[in-house]
Amino acid sequence: MTRSAAEIRVSEFLNCLRSQRNASIHTVAAYQKDLRKFAIYAGKGLDWKRVDHLQVRGFLSELLNDGLSKPSVARALASLRSFYRWMAREGWVEQNPAALVSTPKLPKKLPRVPTMEEVNGLLDAKLPENASFPARDRVIFELLYGCGLRNSELVGIQLDDIGWSNEVIRVRGKGKKERLVPLGDAGAEAVRAYFPERNRILAEKMRSTQSLLINLRGGALTTRSVGRIVKAIAVARGLSSDVHPHTLRHAFGTHMLEEGADLRAIQELLGHERLSTTQRYTQLTSGHVTRVYDETHPKAK
Repeated sequence: MTRSAAEIRVSEFLNCLRSQRNASIHTVAAYQKDLRKFAIYAGKGLDWKRVDHLQVRGFLSELLNDGLSKPSVARALASLRSFYRWMAREGWVEQNPAALVSTPKLPKKLPRVPTMEEVNGLLDAKLPENASFPARDRVIFELLYGCGLRNSELVGIQLDDIGWSNEVIRVRGKGKKERLVPLGDAGAEAVRAYFPERNRILAEKMRSTQSLLINLRGGALTTRSVGRIVKAIAVARGLSSDVHPHTLRHAFGTHMLEEGADLRAIQELLGHERLSTTQRYTQLTSGHVTRVYDETHPKAK
């Protein structure tokens, strides 16, 4: 079946994201999904040159009416803006109709972060009975919280990414950018305890993989599986049902800030390109603010 000119433009844009911008597979998939939704909304005969801001605004309204969250709608608008910027650079269009549409106002409230006591209670205790692979699952929690990793970064760790001589992990972040993060004593101990179980399963299943984390069939673990594991174990330990892998990454940054870590050091460890992202990401608690005031303000001494 012959593709339309509109479909060819989208395909070329996605290829550009992969080859020139080193976008992750998740980012490319998100752009593809958003642009496909707009193409369905616009209908047959879509001509990107004829799209105006009113049509874009109508598209966003339909997404909201369909129950899509404001962050997801904002992402769809961002996808269209990026796509049109690329088409303008390539000479396919002269204007960006998506640039004339305001981004939906997003809620600024951050999700609740587990306290240090809650996380330590989870990590220090024996894993609950619903943990199907306890040694591996402990590694998951130690690396998400102890290293502040993204879910995709966690499942992407290969065996040779671990530097045992200085106990660091090479992490591949967004845009395929690499960084080194400290493994830490607890993380290193958990990984070492996991290796015999990992080797046993691979031998039984006659499988071989360089991925650090595997499932019970000997295959590489997926981000979806990590999400299910984290939620099930956290809930079994009395934490909120909205806990997910990113919650532990958020807790990593927040707890380091509470303990007095420099914001730029946290930025480096989390792999944030901009400091402003780290400032939004971390959460200044009232206790931290009070302590800083007591230690630094002349009238507090």
